[in-house]
Amino acid sequence: RAMVINTGNANAGTGEDGLMRAKATCIALARHLNLAPEQILPFSTGVIMEPLPHDRIQAGLPAAIADAKPDHWLRAAEGIMTTDTVAKAFSATASIGGATVSITGISKGAGMIRPNMATMLGFMATDANVNQSVMQQLATELAEGSFNRVTVDGDTSTNDSFVVIATNKAAHAPVTSLDSADGKVLRAAMLDVARKLAQAIVRDGEGATKFIAIRVEGGHDGAECRKVAYAIAHSPLVKTAFFASDPNLGRILAAVGYAGIDDLDQTKIDLYLDDVHVAVNGGRNPTYREEDGQRVMKQSEINVRVVLGRGDAADTVWTCDFSHDYVTINADYRS
Repeated sequence: RAMVINTGNANAGTGEDGLMRAKATCIALARHLNLAPEQILPFSTGVIMEPLPHDRIQAGLPAAIADAKPDHWLRAAEGIMTTDTVAKAFSATASIGGATVSITGISKGAGMIRPNMATMLGFMATDANVNQSVMQQLATELAEGSFNRVTVDGDTSTNDSFVVIATNKAAHAPVTSLDSADGKVLRAAMLDVARKLAQAIVRDGEGATKFIAIRVEGGHDGAECRKVAYAIAHSPLVKTAFFASDPNLGRILAAVGYAGIDDLDQTKIDLYLDDVHVAVNGGRNPTYREEDGQRVMKQSEINVRVVLGRGDAADTVWTCDFSHDYVTINADYRS
């Protein structure tokens, strides 16, 4: 029925004492709202292995409750920021069963971001009438299509959280299957918001100057494509080359090679930067010119496409570059 969210302290690696402090916070909020403590979900993000200052959180509850208004989503997005430089909030509407439904989401995160939602918090709500039996499937599919496809630095945090809420207030028949006509509309609309939230995290990556979409096609299956995409996205050499706008694109092919596909045939690999065909059949495209590669590398948004030539599967991961500021931000994180 309610959530209590704090930033600046992850309350992870704190043992039984940390669990007690989280429970104490839930009990305090439950008393304010006349709920059972079990109806409160706690969320924390920030520095790991530091005691949660639950007394300060409890002291702030009356003011937070007084400010909890329907049109204060942006204030909530601002309130959960850590190293974020911008608040992340998006809304959309969709027509379901003749009724207009609203969808709103907020998220936070800028560093220590890697799939499995990493050190991010994500909250989405809709007034759509959704049967409880499909809510877990909806949340899973939204996460898989958005937050579980972003990475800033390859580090997975301790405090992954993604919550999807349906209030069932909209005046339409309940959505009982995501494969129904109404279910497909709802899933598409919510996935659009979820992707905007997830991509906003990458765009706001610590020190990031470029947003990079890495699409891998022609794999045996999606898992294989993701393995290659993450190898590219997590390579410090690739990420620093993007920051420098240096078309040292052999680094991308090297990442494809060490991604872990044992029977990869490098003579079938093609590589593209936006519209520039860089590598063909595993080698430099004879028509490729370095100035064309650099033109793309200088853009603030870049599409990398790798074709493996092994099958029909494809998948996409979104990431960013590594700049000097990433090192500075993380070196000074606790100072």
